[in-house]
Amino acid sequence: MLVSIITPSYNAEKLIVDTIESVIAQTYIEWEMIVIDDNSTDKSVQIVKKYMKKDSRIQLIELDIQHGPAKARNKGIELAKGRYISFLDSDDTWVPHKLERQLSFMKEYDLSFTYASYFLMNENGKKIGSFVIPKEITYHSMLKTCSVGCLTAIYDTKKIGKQYMQAENLRKGEDYVLWLNILKRIKSTKGIIEPLAYYRLQTTSLSSNKLNAVKAQWHVYREFEKLNIFKSIYYLVNYAYYGFFKYRS
Repeated sequence: MLVSIITPSYNAEKLIVDTIESVIAQTYIEWEMIVIDDNSTDKSVQIVKKYMKKDSRIQLIELDIQHGPAKARNKGIELAKGRYISFLDSDDTWVPHKLERQLSFMKEYDLSFTYASYFLMNENGKKIGSFVIPKEITYHSMLKTCSVGCLTAIYDTKKIGKQYMQAENLRKGEDYVLWLNILKRIKSTKGIIEPLAYYRLQTTSLSSNKLNAVKAQWHVYREFEKLNIFKSIYYLVNYAYYGFFKYRS
């Protein structure tokens, strides 16, 4: 069954080659990769077009103006033809058996949405740690901490239909809102402990990132999940606590 891989891209000429190569290397071959270029100003488009000539499973959508990753992903989801929707950003990569392992897992446990652990790498592609997921998550556990890395998420449109990212204007956590919406519907799901992907950590201001993440989390609780102020504070404290221990070196 066809898997649609949604890849938003913006000025990713230095990294997108590794991303595409990791998809081409998949042991599961029934996939389409939809790269949505968010009005890049570098050579990203030319690189993707070269791969399109080599592999017809790769597609390119060029946006006229920059919309951000959420709207770019939604455009890809809209055009996707696959039963399964998966996500891979233009600076991340998959291990070769990622799709095969995860689809087998979904069929074995009759799951509509799954996720997996993943490795962490620096800007140069060197492995520097890992994020190990819990075996099972619920809507309420996800309010405390996001255990789903976008680069490992897959959902089954035959079971739950096409699910879009509602938080298009949220600068952080737009994918988190999608996972919460799915979990409100399915109640709980299981994940794969084995790391199946590599998440690239970019060099940015750590303190600024943390502050922005807290603000975004609060916005999710209050504006999207409609939690009262007391529940929002409770979950935000949990978010900060779990965030401190999130990654393993």
